[in-house]
Amino acid sequence: MKSIPIQSKLPDLEVSIFAVMTKLAEEHGAINLSQGFPDFNCNPRLIDLVYHYIKQGKNQYAPMPGLLSLRQALSIKIKQLYGVLYNPESEITITAGATEALYAVITAVVRPGDEVIIFEPFYDAYPPVVKYSGGIPRFIRLQPPDFKIPWEEVKKAINKKTRLIIINSPHNPTGAILEREDVLQLAEIVDGTSIFIVSDEVYEHIVFDYKKHLSLASHPALQKRTFVISSFGKTYHTTGWKVGYCAAPHLLSYEFRKIHQFITFAVNTPVQWAYADILSKREMYLELLKFYQAKRDLFRKSLLASKFELLPCQGTYFQLADYSRISHERDVEFVKKMTQKYKVAAIPLSPFYHEAPEQHIIRFCFAKQDKTLIEAGERLCQI
Repeated sequence: MKSIPIQSKLPDLEVSIFAVMTKLAEEHGAINLSQGFPDFNCNPRLIDLVYHYIKQGKNQYAPMPGLLSLRQALSIKIKQLYGVLYNPESEITITAGATEALYAVITAVVRPGDEVIIFEPFYDAYPPVVKYSGGIPRFIRLQPPDFKIPWEEVKKAINKKTRLIIINSPHNPTGAILEREDVLQLAEIVDGTSIFIVSDEVYEHIVFDYKKHLSLASHPALQKRTFVISSFGKTYHTTGWKVGYCAAPHLLSYEFRKIHQFITFAVNTPVQWAYADILSKREMYLELLKFYQAKRDLFRKSLLASKFELLPCQGTYFQLADYSRISHERDVEFVKKMTQKYKVAAIPLSPFYHEAPEQHIIRFCFAKQDKTLIEAGERLCQI
């Protein structure tokens, strides 16, 4: 039977580089520092809680917005951390991971012809979802080594078609974070406009060197126009459980839920019950930065004898490295050869751009056991 042709909505979109590099790492028995997931398990207490609720019969559909007990726990947490109270009934929604939340926000607010400001390098889901909704990405490039937002360029990019600005702090893939001046600049730029903001804060608890995560929820004027998105997976080492959430004012959440209900409707029930319980253990997320800063420092130390130049890392569990002193190959070719020959996989930075610049930077994930990081460092120092 002859196949039916399909006209692709995104003909230039290829398989994610994360899938490509993870597959290559598996084929060559390489240490996988490419895809952003831990190689260690989550807290045993969390596993016990999930098992407990499975045995208790909490195995049917959860409410569409998420379990109320979980939303209430999140409301308390956000108030304690950022000083703003979200109504758990109408302003917090549990989602199937942060990426589903991103999809729901963009689908809810972006109309054909609307422009969306995206800072690059970017989390690779942003541009395709904007395009699926008929939106037009407007890219603003962040420059190494600090990858700070060029606010004068943002001002010039704003026009009557600007519908949404996507902020990501701590920033994947660069590890940069928003400073107070950044928040003030953003508030000034959007004042008097009808522009919405997505604040992707999935790494909110992984900020280093005595810095503080500045949630856009904490700025009263910005909070009114912002969808704040975060993730349990990054905080509790449970990326495979795919549970996130979106906090936004009532009218924004109302539109958000219209989309969410037809993407996934409800999220894993026993896992929600477990998270609702574990959120009372504040030390589990408050001490996360110490845990990951020790890993960052260990990994950076392990590369001191290498030819890689390490860029600043203020947050997330990703470390950028410039390999210019090793090779002038394109980054995709370089990481593939590195995976095959030296058995360490990383992610090239070029797929995080709509048009890759002339640079030689790759990304390592240090959310790994110490022994994994030490062994990877030894291999990388041989290059």
